[in-house]
Amino acid sequence: MRLRLSAALFLVCSTVTAAAQIKPQPFPKPGQQTPAGPPPAQPAAPPVVPAAPSPDAAQPTEASLNVPIYPAAQFITSYNAGRGQRYYLYGTTSTFAEIVQYYKNALKQKGELVFEEPPVHQFDIGRFREETMAFPPSVTVKDYTWGGSAGYINPKRGAEPARFATIIQIVPNPPGAPK
Repeated sequence: MRLRLSAALFLVCSTVTAAAQIKPQPFPKPGQQTPAGPPPAQPAAPPVVPAAPSPDAAQPTEASLNVPIYPAAQFITSYNAGRGQRYYLYGTTSTFAEIVQYYKNALKQKGELVFEEPPVHQFDIGRFREETMAFPPSVTVKDYTWGGSAGYINPKRGAEPARFATIIQIVPNPPGAPK
């Protein structure tokens, strides 16, 4: 269950789109007058607060994550996973099979193929504690060239490569959590 949850999060977060819902307002009927009265009060605008530096502004290191990072991987971004956890996305032009083999050797475990199509492989790197964690500590690898896809688009405009063949998601152990 937790593997599917983590993999589903990975899939959803990599393809998030925003949708707006518009509620139609009724029109007055011909000959009907609208009641006279003061115009509705406009909600007060929220105060403008300067944005704090993004926690993903600096690239995390292997030491800060306590997980090996594939040498040719490029840091893309990080997201708040809730409950004091973050997850970090890395992209690489290396193949899915190369990345999975690297993590099998580096983590000294075989991991689990969560989905065959598109291929998603997950390596647990810590014990999941439902009461204190949002997601299991893990390294998840997804093939973005499956089915003829050109790959995951690099969100940094003009950066090389334009697309990543494979995405690596790292959810490290929260600080102070035993492995």
